[in-house]
Amino acid sequence: MFLVYDPIELSEKIREKVVQGEERKYYRFRGTRFYGGIATADCVGCNLMCRFCWSEKPRRNPGEVGSFYSPSEVVEKLVSIAEENNYHQARISGNEPTIGKEHLLSFLEKLEGTGLRFVLETNGILIGFDSSFARKLSRFEDITVRVSLKGADREQFRRLTGSDPEGFDLQLQALQDLTDSDCSCRAAVMRDFLDEELERRLRRRLGEIDLGLARSLEFEKLKLYPHVKKRLKKHGIIEDEMGK
Repeated sequence: MFLVYDPIELSEKIREKVVQGEERKYYRFRGTRFYGGIATADCVGCNLMCRFCWSEKPRRNPGEVGSFYSPSEVVEKLVSIAEENNYHQARISGNEPTIGKEHLLSFLEKLEGTGLRFVLETNGILIGFDSSFARKLSRFEDITVRVSLKGADREQFRRLTGSDPEGFDLQLQALQDLTDSDCSCRAAVMRDFLDEELERRLRRRLGEIDLGLARSLEFEKLKLYPHVKKRLKKHGIIEDEMGK
């Protein structure tokens, strides 16, 4: 029995806890080795409840974790981390950065001119839901939107997230809107839950949007922390999806 929820409705509930005007909640600022080295701001709150999510407390308890920061404060912290480590890239990660659109857009405006390339790591659902979102993101030159697909099709999306499977359609719509807006984007998916047939079908679907998306599909690796493993076993995903 799966709990089915609407990620758009959940976005609104989470927004009330993690957004105040242009301020947004974050729980950590750090340098990481991803993408060859990148300054990272980890935000609080997500509109999905993925069975394999490693970010436990910030996702489950958004009202109790983190502090509010203005767009300028986030830029200052990321620039400082980048300068200290000789990075040329920055990202917002951890949970879902598109919750709090005005904060994100203001942040991007203030990041311009710093020389940092920005990677927006997102599930893309709110971008797919709001047709203007992709166009607004496309105004910024030094940005790549990385849409992390939560499964290879609607049914796997539902199993892995517990969400209404229409959320998967919104993820693909985000990629379509970003491509149509000439905004640099790419897709990623968790390899651990794929077999050859699922991968083939996903690449074909991405190719219908843009052949470049199919060719550049990236693979994420499952972080099997104890709480993640317990959750996956509880929902029968490890045995069914991973063959273990």
